[in-house]
Amino acid sequence: MIDLGPNAALIGIPGSRARLDTPALVLDLDLMEHNIATMAGHARAVGVSLRPHAKTHKSIRIAELQVAAGALGICCATMGEAEIMVRGGVPGVHITSPQVTPSKIARLLALNGENHRGLSVVVDNPRNLAEIESAARAAGKPLDVLVDFFANHGRTGTATEADAVALAEAVARSGILRFRGIQAYMGNVQHVAVRAERRARTLEMLKRVGAIVERLETIGIKVPVVTGAGTGTFDLDPEARVFTELQVGSYVFMDVDYNGALKEGRNELPFETSLFVQTAVVSTNAPDWVTCDAGLKSFATEGPKPEIIRGAPPGSTYTWFGDEHGKLILPPDAPRPEIGAKIECVTPHDDPTVNLHDFYHVVRGDTLVDIWPVDARGKR
Repeated sequence: MIDLGPNAALIGIPGSRARLDTPALVLDLDLMEHNIATMAGHARAVGVSLRPHAKTHKSIRIAELQVAAGALGICCATMGEAEIMVRGGVPGVHITSPQVTPSKIARLLALNGENHRGLSVVVDNPRNLAEIESAARAAGKPLDVLVDFFANHGRTGTATEADAVALAEAVARSGILRFRGIQAYMGNVQHVAVRAERRARTLEMLKRVGAIVERLETIGIKVPVVTGAGTGTFDLDPEARVFTELQVGSYVFMDVDYNGALKEGRNELPFETSLFVQTAVVSTNAPDWVTCDAGLKSFATEGPKPEIIRGAPPGSTYTWFGDEHGKLILPPDAPRPEIGAKIECVTPHDDPTVNLHDFYHVVRGDTLVDIWPVDARGKR
């Protein structure tokens, strides 16, 4: 029996959203389901598949909802995430980062031996490819491999198109490894604030990715999968007709950063904000602010500040006030929230914020309807 924390007794009680023990990660299920359906409908309309990135939510339950809506499977950034998802029964798991150390390669091949519903991994280095090939031969089971192209991002991936082609040829010659395609993730354009610039940079890079595919097919190597993209370019990438699937992630929740990037050029955001951190006022004695119980340990801090969505006077702002505390700064002459008052904030950056919490407090309207563990929390 999983201990679901101090809020478990509130499940199903009307009005329980306002009674949560805080800080609490709150997931509005109606809004998330809307987002999943919206992205699935978009993918069908433009003729691409979805393999959403589970690094965002780290949740078997959410991955299951995405697959039920039509996704081929999910992506994982780490071996630990992949182990959780595969062993949780999620199909079509693709590991988007190279696995290079002997221990990671051993775990990869062990997971491949357990898995019967599809597992793939990227490579961007000939030595790593040779080591995975050797391990796969020893294990005696084929493994699906994609070649990662760095796509002007530079975090991982082959540096040139020629390197990508050469590596793909090596995979295709392997016999024990099965070449599945090309990955190209342009993480450096996902949050570009000006849509026209985001579009131009995306489509320019996809010309290079398309050239890799064309070269491989010219020399007789089929490229069944071209995977990449993200929430920031979800409706731009399909224009190039290069990607066969989209690795979108943050669309399920949205956050301050993505709301800002996707708002430009639109009357309405394409996805609803469904994820919040709820915090409680714990001290009201300072003249210009009140202190809350969600600080650096409750929010990702490398991006913008949290945005208040409910519970505070208009014009209030939220900032860090230490590891366990936040500062709710009030506008002049605003009514002061009392101790115990609940404030809900949009997360600055959803992926790393989720990784700070043990549970999703799943709500419909004002009622806590379930509590889901963050299954892959800390699985780096």
